[in-house]
Order: sequence, then structure tokens, then C-alpha cells
Amino acid sequence: MRNCKISGYGYYLPKNIVTFGNQIRYRASGKENQLFMATNAAKKAMKNARLKPENIDLIIAASAVGIQPIPCTASLIHEQIMNDYNIPAMDINTTCTSFITALDIASYLIAAGTYKNILIVSSELASPGLPKDKKEIYELFSDGAAAIVLSHTNDTKRGVIASKQCTWSESAHATEIVGGLTGLNATKMNNKNRDKYYFKMEGLDILRACTRKLPKMFDDFKKETNLSLDDVDLVIPHQASKALPLIMKKLGVPEEKYVNRVDNFGNQVSVSVPFMLCKMLEEGKIHTSDKVMLCGTAAGLTSNILLMEI
Repeated sequence: MRNCKISGYGYYLPKNIVTFGNQIRYRASGKENQLFMATNAAKKAMKNARLKPENIDLIIAASAVGIQPIPCTASLIHEQIMNDYNIPAMDINTTCTSFITALDIASYLIAAGTYKNILIVSSELASPGLPKDKKEIYELFSDGAAAIVLSHTNDTKRGVIASKQCTWSESAHATEIVGGLTGLNATKMNNKNRDKYYFKMEGLDILRACTRKLPKMFDDFKKETNLSLDDVDLVIPHQASKALPLIMKKLGVPEEKYVNRVDNFGNQVSVSVPFMLCKMLEEGKIHTSDKVMLCGTAAGLTSNILLMEI
């Protein structure tokens, strides 16, 4: 057990709501850029934790896409909320599961006594990079931000119980944006290669890979930790797509035990898991001493599982 607790949480949803049939999506507009959303979520998390900027020891930005190549997104958030406090700031990126990876690493830093309060912020502005001619992609994603403060606790029953991360790079190119950085510089964009600067996802390929790889990963996790789903009170998966029930069934997770809000919020990329965590805390669906499993898949192909006693 890596002793720590969620002392505060906050999120931001854009004001603009778009519907596709019964699907509700949030799309940022006007001043609601990625930094604006991240800063709002971070401030709400600190206020909820009853902490001031001087009480935060580290900022981690955990997003799939950064605000700009240099500097890191965390330093830009730092600029907005930290005033004259020179605490460290860093980015952690495993695309859609960035928050779970960041929470995992942060729990070690707190358990080691390096930091007492770590602010983790995920923010995504997916909408500008969605190809309008690909309905499956364009109608799936939402913008937004979510943040938590992970803090030291003397309660030996609270914290991260176990975690696991795997990457199967044979599927690395099934989900990607090729252009924009050094592999295909932004200055090389033209009418012939413009599609390479937009998000690409081979949905069926990803689904097939997940149904092949994830069951063994979950079985290994249960064996390594000597835990079963009976020990878990709630599973919060990445809200990847409408195929979520199929994946959960394949993993043996009963419908009443996991969160599925894809219809209401869509895929928020790295924000999906922390946003749903915030919502479940806000709605009173998570209580102290509950064991909550965070899990998901990401481009790479990467998958994460983290079990935490709240």
C-alpha cells in the first residue's frame, strides 16, 4: 500500500454542447482554450482540498496533447496559478491513460516522503484535431479538464494498493496523429498531407487488439495482487467508445460495477478517467474506504490498471 489520499478534486466542461442523436458532446469555444480549462479545474481542486498555492509541492500535467511543444504544459499551468512559488512542474504522457500513470507515479513520490501535496491536471482540446469526414471519430470526442490533489495521509488503510501498465507497440500506429512535431514538422503541411495532422483511429483494429490483450493483463493483475473483482467497489474505465460494455464483459466486470457515461460525455481522452472519478465523488457514489479501480487503454497500444482505497 502506497499511503495517500485524494484531498480535493475539480473539473471543467465547456459551455458549448453538441448532440449527435442521443450522444452529448462538449466542445470548447472562445476563451475556453486548453490552458483556460486546465487552470479552472486545478483551482477548483485546490479549493475543494482547502489548499492554497503555497501548499502544493508539485504540479503534474497528464494530457495526451500538450498546449505547445515547449515548454511543458505543467509549466504553463504553473504560470497561471503558482504566483511566485517555484515548485517543480512536469508532464507525464501515456495519451488516454496519462492520468492513471501520473497518479501511479505520484503515489510513489508521496509514499517516499518527497512531496505532501501533488496537483495532477488533465486537460484536452480534442475538437480542432477531429476530421469532420470521419463520423466515427468526429462524433465521439469531447473537450474538458479534470484535476485532483493527491496528498499524504497517516491512515495506513488509504492509498494505492496495486498498479500495472503494459504496452503492445505492434498496435502503435492504429491510433495516432503523425504530423505536428519533429517526425513531420508543421512547416511541411500541404494540401496533399493535411490528413496526417488530424487524429486517426482504426477503431476495429484497436477493439480486436484490446479483446486479445486485456483479459490476460487483468488475470495477471489479479494473480499478482491476490485480488478479485469481488474486492472492488467500483471500476472507472476510460470512456473510450460505445464498445465499452463489450470490453467490460470480456473482462468479467458486471454492468452494475462499472461507470459508463459515454452517451453523456463521450471520449475526453486523458480527461475521461479523472473526470469520471470527480463525478463519482461529487455524486456520492464513492465513499471513504471504497476500493476503486481505474483502468483504460491508450494509443501505444498502452493499458493501465490502478486499484486505490479512497
